[in-house]
Amino acid sequence: MTGSNGPAPVQTRVGADGTAVIELDRPAALNALDLTMVRLLTHALARWRDDPAVRSVLVVSTSPKAFCAGGDIVAVRAAGASGDGEAVRGYFTAEYALDALIAGYPKPYTALIDGYAMGGGLGISVHGSARVVTERASLAMPETAIGFFPDVGASYFLPRLPDAYGWYLGLTGARIGGLDAVACGLATHHVPAADLPALRAVLTAGGAPPDAVLRSFAAPVPERPAHAGAVARCFAEPDPARVRARLAAEAQEPEWARETLALLDAASPASLAATAGLLRAGAGSTLEECLARELELACRTAVSADFQEGVRAALVDKDRTPVWSTPVPTL
Repeated sequence: MTGSNGPAPVQTRVGADGTAVIELDRPAALNALDLTMVRLLTHALARWRDDPAVRSVLVVSTSPKAFCAGGDIVAVRAAGASGDGEAVRGYFTAEYALDALIAGYPKPYTALIDGYAMGGGLGISVHGSARVVTERASLAMPETAIGFFPDVGASYFLPRLPDAYGWYLGLTGARIGGLDAVACGLATHHVPAADLPALRAVLTAGGAPPDAVLRSFAAPVPERPAHAGAVARCFAEPDPARVRARLAAEAQEPEWARETLALLDAASPASLAATAGLLRAGAGSTLEECLARELELACRTAVSADFQEGVRAALVDKDRTPVWSTPVPTL
């Protein structure tokens, strides 16, 4: 579960102004985080944490399509299928430790998200101090569709989003754009994609602190994300069965309700149950407690039939027709 030979998939440098830049450079895989990338990111951030020459960290992508499309779940699936529990635990332990490192980072940590940011991509952005998105950004925690569950600390940050929006995102795996990401709290600033080169130049030129620079570039966003009222009505009671009933009865936004029901119908029932339990527990837990809980469940889920089948259908055979079989778990 390590990266292949070739150029390093994470490039790092520190400018004379004190801005440390991380470039995610695995474009063929949409920067999916393999263990090599996780280790390179961790090593760089640990090295810079106490370096007085580093004043802030900027994370960007070389891919025109994605910031980071998630973790390397195909490799996780292979390790789980072969019974290599040590590799599975090693990957998730390293990834979640990286997320915790970012969450507690003592210096400004800014992620520029232009394109996909899903799963593990949110783990290395949402926990930072600033998440900049463009109109081309697409954010999601799509794990229930592959027999997994929202991890990388999602059981901490999703239930803390307003108006049950995190429950909606976590259970359905729905994708949202940049404006909605800022409006619901997943992102902090919306900047037009055309302005990203100028923003990056100013951020790495020194002078004003990152928060002041971001404020000067940020565009206005709606006060509430799309479908906020319907989400609040349908997901206020965090139980999959009750959510389904409310969606079936939703009269004000029936088309959205039908689309949302279709997402739930396509998801693994075991994943929906596990996600509901995690988000319910995470609402009253610290990030560290959430990550520890997620780690144990991730190690069990990686060897489950639903995860093996879900990744097969989505990313291996790509037939998009998973056949779920795992019994609904009890946490």
